[in-house]
Parts: sequence; C-alpha cells; structure tokens
Amino acid sequence: MAKTNPVEFLRQVRQETSKVTWPTRRETVVSVAMVVIMVVLFSMFFFVVDQIFAFGVRAILGLGG
Repeated sequence: MAKTNPVEFLRQVRQETSKVTWPTRRETVVSVAMVVIMVVLFSMFFFVVDQIFAFGVRAILGLGG
C-alpha cells in the first residue's frame, strides 16, 4: 500500500468532506426529537414488561406480600 504524505492526506480529507451533504438544523432537531421520544417509549415499555415479570416471579416463588 502506497504511503501518503500528511499534506496530501489532509487535501484528500478536505476534498471528501466537501462532498458530504450535511443535515439542516431543522432535520437535526426533528431527528433528535424522534430519538428522544422513541427512547422514552421503549423505556416505559421495558419498565412495564419488567414489572410484569417481577410480579410473576414473586408470585411463583411466594416472595411478595
């Protein structure tokens, strides 16, 4: 593999970075909001499922009062 000198490497990085299509501020805000909403929904779902399993285990083992 051919070695690239640091100056050439930085030139190539800059060239590739210029090809990137960066999201707009609105797209970023919408994406972040969607992620936060999904995290909250999934955490509530898994909390409920965990409580159901915990209740079932306590009922089976007779540990709960």
